[in-house]
Amino acid sequence: MRTRAAVLTRMGLPRPYAQSRPLDVQTMELAPPGPGELLVRVAAAGLCHSDLSVIDGTRPRPMPMVLGHEAAGVVEWADPGSGFAQGDHVVFAFVPSCGACLPCAEGRPALCEPGAASNTAGVLLGGARRWCDSPAGPVNHHLGISGFAERIVVSARSAVRIDPLLPLDVAALFGCAVMTGVGAVVNTARVSPGESVAVFGLGGVGLACVLGAVASGAHPIAVVDPASDKRALALELGATHAVEAGEGAVAGVRDATAGGAAFVFESVGSEVVLAQAYAATRRGGTTVATGLPHPTKLFSVPAVSLVAEERTVRGSYMGSAVPRRDLPRFVALHRAGRLPVERLLTRRLSLDQVNEGFDLLADGIAIRQVVVF
Repeated sequence: MRTRAAVLTRMGLPRPYAQSRPLDVQTMELAPPGPGELLVRVAAAGLCHSDLSVIDGTRPRPMPMVLGHEAAGVVEWADPGSGFAQGDHVVFAFVPSCGACLPCAEGRPALCEPGAASNTAGVLLGGARRWCDSPAGPVNHHLGISGFAERIVVSARSAVRIDPLLPLDVAALFGCAVMTGVGAVVNTARVSPGESVAVFGLGGVGLACVLGAVASGAHPIAVVDPASDKRALALELGATHAVEAGEGAVAGVRDATAGGAAFVFESVGSEVVLAQAYAATRRGGTTVATGLPHPTKLFSVPAVSLVAEERTVRGSYMGSAVPRRDLPRFVALHRAGRLPVERLLTRRLSLDQVNEGFDLLADGIAIRQVVVF
């Protein structure tokens, strides 16, 4: 089968991407799905910093690669034993869960060991590549999904069936921004009503943290970002205090939360911002990191504070989610008006506009842009 897809062949090209065009939209040959796999017509795919970090080389991946990992679509063919059927609406989880390794057995599929290995290698969970080879060599899958394509083959363990009434351009955001941000609040931190929250960084994940905090009944909720329009949107979504990023951010959060927030979420992917988030966390509180810094960056804290102040620092990958449990729940909350995810969707693009979209994302202008097929 032939299908159009956005292929990254070289990381680290200079900006603006509208000129260097790191993503080459071309017609690719897609092999049929194998056992336990699905053929999916992609309806929408979001532009995320995790994609941008591959483009700029911050998160090296095997090249060439069809990029994209936050997506939703409709099943066109399903292996009879997969549990899916033609016509199912699905959202993808960017870590496929084998269901058999120790983390999966412990109910932590985001840490699935075979899933992590296959993602690193650029293959599907079963070890195959369904993109046919190019002159540059084997074409890799991005996090088992490769959502910037009209049609894709995925492992059934990368897909979650969703309510077909949910518009698919909004549904795409549930696969990363919502699952990561809301999941960090309700799964990783388990925020209770009346507990204070702060969020550093108001991209898609950070604003989803705000949505999760509001839905959880947190109060107060302070947000930090350099962009005034993002701070204003966070206030519209239910945040109670907005603080401009910079030297005064920590003091601003501590003032807004009576000495520091009980839970502080960092969604920038910066070790510097993570240190600020830690400094804005109260005694006995928890700092949750959801962003992905460059692998060489280190984060340090006063060691004595971990004991004397009973501090906790936690990582949250994929929102510590169990996708087949959590995504239907989050969709139901959205349908009930408790998670207004559509407010995060700021621009719809065609596949041919994907490079320009990543310029806007890198400039911090857009929140969530979605390629609509």
